[in-house]
Amino acid sequence: MTAEQSAEQSATTRETVELTYLPVVSDATEALRARMRATPAGRLQNAVLIGAGGLMSLALVLTLTGPKGPSLGGAGICLLGLVLIACMYAMIPSLQGRQVHRMFAPQGEFRGFVDGSGVRVVSRESDTTYRWTMLTRYAETRDLFVLLTPDKYGIGLAVLPKRGVAHPAEVDRLRAVLDRYSTRV
Repeated sequence: MTAEQSAEQSATTRETVELTYLPVVSDATEALRARMRATPAGRLQNAVLIGAGGLMSLALVLTLTGPKGPSLGGAGICLLGLVLIACMYAMIPSLQGRQVHRMFAPQGEFRGFVDGSGVRVVSRESDTTYRWTMLTRYAETRDLFVLLTPDKYGIGLAVLPKRGVAHPAEVDRLRAVLDRYSTRV
């Protein structure tokens, strides 16, 4: 090993942030909501649901103020449509989060390692390494760092719960490493 490689490895070791955590449903749900806000595809999904709610609201107003008088049947259908749209908007990430959690929960405790070479996540059943070219951007929520792939859909993601670090100061170190190698969205 050359002196340059040795120095690089030593610097990487110093900046390594370790996390240890058990996956919980709220992590998956929060990560999916963050992905929806951070990706064009997620924003489009939100816009479609909000637009559908707006159109249903307009239909309700027209049904209640039409020239022939209010139509209670039409108003009921519009209200049912609004409730359905609101439930979809609120429940889609929750339902998806539960499905994702069912996949990861049986793997037990996860350990994450974040440094200059990328992100490595290890569990009882898996060992996954992502180089920074794979996770080019990240979103920060109150409880998580959600690392996203560069595609516009954010197909791939890695979730790093802030509660997984040993000390609160490690959250700032983790954010600094992410800022150095990834772009905040």
